[in-house]
Amino acid sequence: MSGYSKVASLSELAKGEMKMVTFNGEDILLANVEGRIHAVSDLCTHADASLSDGYIEANEVECPLHGSRFDLTNGKALCLPADEPLKLYDVKIEGDDILIGTADTD
Repeated sequence: MSGYSKVASLSELAKGEMKMVTFNGEDILLANVEGRIHAVSDLCTHADASLSDGYIEANEVECPLHGSRFDLTNGKALCLPADEPLKLYDVKIEGDDILIGTADTD
């Protein structure tokens, strides 16, 4: 992995909130799940919908288009129509800074 980049501040993301940021030309969904920040692809794997326009509940995000749900902690699709997982990103916290890098998932 080639380093990390600051994409947001902790002060911008309260518990139970999410937001979309751009990292290396990709839209990334940041979510604060019980004080832990998770980063996944913002694009639903079923139909190109922005998950940041959806709904967060506990550790799941629901797509606003067709209702697919994903686990924010591991990217797994939890219900149809989506059946492919979301891409994950490594997250580091330095002070108030949220930094992300591409996860080594292979």
